[in-house]
Amino acid sequence: MAVQRSLFLHSDLRRRPYDMLRSMLAQVDPDTPPHGPDGPVAVLERRMASLLDKDEALFFPSGTMTQQVALRIHADRRGRRAFAAHPQSHLEVWEHRGYSVVHGLRCQPVGDRHRLMTLEDLAAAAEPLAAVVWELPQRDIGGQLPEWDDLIAQTVAMRERGAGLHLDGARLWEAQTYYQRPFGEIAALFDTVYVSLYKGLQGTGGALLAGDGAVIAEARVWRRRLGGDVYDAWPLALAALHGLDTLLPRLPAHRDHAVTIAAAINADGVARAFPNPPQTPLFHVHLPVGPDAAMRAADRMVAATGVELFGRVRSAPAPDRCSFEVSVGENAMTLTPGEVVTLIHELLRRAT
Repeated sequence: MAVQRSLFLHSDLRRRPYDMLRSMLAQVDPDTPPHGPDGPVAVLERRMASLLDKDEALFFPSGTMTQQVALRIHADRRGRRAFAAHPQSHLEVWEHRGYSVVHGLRCQPVGDRHRLMTLEDLAAAAEPLAAVVWELPQRDIGGQLPEWDDLIAQTVAMRERGAGLHLDGARLWEAQTYYQRPFGEIAALFDTVYVSLYKGLQGTGGALLAGDGAVIAEARVWRRRLGGDVYDAWPLALAALHGLDTLLPRLPAHRDHAVTIAAAINADGVARAFPNPPQTPLFHVHLPVGPDAAMRAADRMVAATGVELFGRVRSAPAPDRCSFEVSVGENAMTLTPGEVVTLIHELLRRAT
């Protein structure tokens, strides 16, 4: 049976080409040019620079390329090859250490892999740093965020040490629902800001790097060197513009729904949601079964009911436990907290 309902943000349910192409059409008229200052990419770049209150923003085909370019620029400017990041930074866990293979950079993991990076952790990094990366929220530990005053203290301290300040803002849109501050105020803490176009905004792909004019000029050269200067990128820009118009205003409601789902899971007690309450629309659900059993049960659920809970599970130190990520978007908004609890029970029943 095909998926009919899904808790999973990136389910194919809302990503069928026909539906996504219709959303792109909502952003254009017959006279919209594909390129140039009035083309979708340029419009998106200007709009994103304004939203983040940065001089300029530059489109990239992927977040991986975007972040490597930002770190390369910080490293070359300072004559240093090391940057600091959380041990479970996306750069370290999900990108095959491209920063090292392609650019000769070194990551100095800072702090405990199971908790947020702290000022004390950063102070203990003895090596001169080209940059420090903050991932807001920290996806792989449940979407946690540092408190605002802690984040300010960390960025001020690292700036005083001469490091460049880079924001992995793939989920900045979600983080803002907790900080309750304008995007520009959050972005102002950092020299360079990367944002994703296909996570909370549910685009077809792509990313942007925002910063001052000199940084973006350098980034444009690196984009060409790395093969990221896509000529016809307008479809990705149109999908992102649609997300800015329709989904960005919905993110506070997504966070509220995440809080109610997590509360229902924890009140039930058969599984555990963390953090409790979620700070953003993203949190983890910890299950009392191993990953293989959970995936088999999930496949059976889709086949039998057409309901999808997740795309993948994460293993845990204990072999009889695992977890999955919930990132609340429009898919999850169609499921009540009670329905999610019932589905978790059904999953566990099928896993035994």
